[in-house]
Amino acid sequence: MLQALGGDTKTDEASFRVLNPNGAHAIAVGIDAPLDVEIAGHVGYYCGGMNKWASIVIDGNAGQGVGENMMSGLIHVKGDASQCAGATAHGGLLLIEGNASARCGISMKGVDIVVKGGLGHLSGFMGQIGRLVAFGDAGEALGDSIYETRIYVRGKVESLGADCIEKELKDEHRAELFALLKQAGEAHRVDVSEFRRYGSARKLYNFHIDNVGAY
Repeated sequence: MLQALGGDTKTDEASFRVLNPNGAHAIAVGIDAPLDVEIAGHVGYYCGGMNKWASIVIDGNAGQGVGENMMSGLIHVKGDASQCAGATAHGGLLLIEGNASARCGISMKGVDIVVKGGLGHLSGFMGQIGRLVAFGDAGEALGDSIYETRIYVRGKVESLGADCIEKELKDEHRAELFALLKQAGEAHRVDVSEFRRYGSARKLYNFHIDNVGAY
C-alpha cells in the first residue's frame, strides 16, 4: 500500500503507523513519496530499502540491510542495526541510535550515516562518497578499499583497511561534522573535536605493481 502512494498517485494521508511488525522483512521498501512512517517494533531484513522522500522511524532494532540503496529521505533506527546498514545507498540520512554491525555503509554512494554507538568490522568498505560517523568504536578493516567517503570516529579503531588512513581534521571537516550532528540532534551535546577523520590514501585507484599486495 505504501508503495502505491508514489509517482503520480495523490493522497491526503501523509502519516502511517505500522503495528506489530514482528521482525518481518522488506517493510516500507520502495516508497517514492514524502510520507511519515513509524514502525512500532523490530524489523527484519531490508527495511526502508530504496527509500525516496519518506521519513521512516523504526521503534526497535533493524535486521540486515536497513536502508539499502536508499535515495533520499530519513531512516531513523532507535535500536541497533544488523550488518550492511545503508549498503549502496545514494542519499538521505540513516540515523542509528545504537550500534551497527559489520559492513555498515558498504559501497555507499552519497548517503550520510550517523551511528551513535559503534561500528562492526569492514564498515565503510569500498565507500565511494558520503559521510559515515560513529560515536563509539570501530572494528577491524575500517574503510577497506575506500574511495572518497569521509569517515569520522570518536572512539577507538581496531584497524584500518587497505588504502584507508587517518587524515587531518580541518575546520571545514569540523563544520561538516557539526552539520551532521545537528541533523542527528547531537550538535551541542558532542564535541566535534573528539572525532578523528579517516579517508582514502588514493593508492589503489589505478593498478600499480608496488601495491599488488593490497588488492
